[in-house]
Amino acid sequence: MSGNGNGAATAEENGPNMRVIRVGTRKSQLARIQTDSVVAMLKAFYPGLQFEIVAMSTTGDKILDTALSKIGEKSLFTKELEHALEKNEVDLVVHSLKDLPTVLPPGFTIGAICKRENPYDAVVFHPKFVGKTLETLPEKSVVGTSSLRRAAQLQRKFPHLEFKSIRGNLNTRLRKLDELQEFSAIILAAAGLQRMGWQHRMGQILHPEECMYAVGQEGGCSVPVAVHTAMKDGQLYLTGGVWSLDGSDSMQETMQATIRVTAQHEDGPEDDPQLVGITARNIPREAQLAAENLGISLASLLLNKGAKNILDVARQLNDAH
Repeated sequence: MSGNGNGAATAEENGPNMRVIRVGTRKSQLARIQTDSVVAMLKAFYPGLQFEIVAMSTTGDKILDTALSKIGEKSLFTKELEHALEKNEVDLVVHSLKDLPTVLPPGFTIGAICKRENPYDAVVFHPKFVGKTLETLPEKSVVGTSSLRRAAQLQRKFPHLEFKSIRGNLNTRLRKLDELQEFSAIILAAAGLQRMGWQHRMGQILHPEECMYAVGQEGGCSVPVAVHTAMKDGQLYLTGGVWSLDGSDSMQETMQATIRVTAQHEDGPEDDPQLVGITARNIPREAQLAAENLGISLASLLLNKGAKNILDVARQLNDAH
């Protein structure tokens, strides 16, 4: 969820003329389901406010015949919403964290992050392959995904399969899978399938050793970079990896940091309330900095070991095709 500073609402403003908060979202069914769930939570916190949902199409929704990694546009699914926020046409917008650009536009902040749902990717099989796994699919079976991150990891793990771009919203992709004979399976985010009520279509959940997820389940679609995080006994474990496009070259490392989350905390007047684009006043500054430093340290380690070369080649190959 992003705001431009105008999105915060307080109980004092509730009155007979209920204040209306305009919430921006993409038009897709999944985006609407996600936004409706966020608005329901906000209504519970602010019963005296009204919420109006403003749906709009984004560049990523309109260009459906090109692989995401080829469009060459940042903020594919967020730019139009960012413009609306900038022009004060909406007060806040709801996004999937993975669709946000790594650096937010000036004046924007992530004001809330909902509790994480299942962060893993799932495999949905063509009806004739129900009961199979990626491992047991026939040689040369075609698997659809719009993500270089997924394709690169899975190509390395399952060299007998072929991976091909598939675009469209969830409904469109499932229809392409079921009605065309082109794909034996497609890879989709498990959380999206669950939100749409399509759990029954999930034939296989991909665990981190098979396919790590996108940063913030964030990060662009045009770079094969992935992570896995786990919190255990006050330790935050972060595994990060980079891959060549065909998965033949890869590099992974794991690091850990101690994260102390104490009681509720409010930033003092001297504190910069924003860190990595996020305003999280209820999480101690020390814990946020420790997590940020862990990410920076892991990235530096991977770069020092040669990750930049792998990514440079991946970018060049992607641009050339």
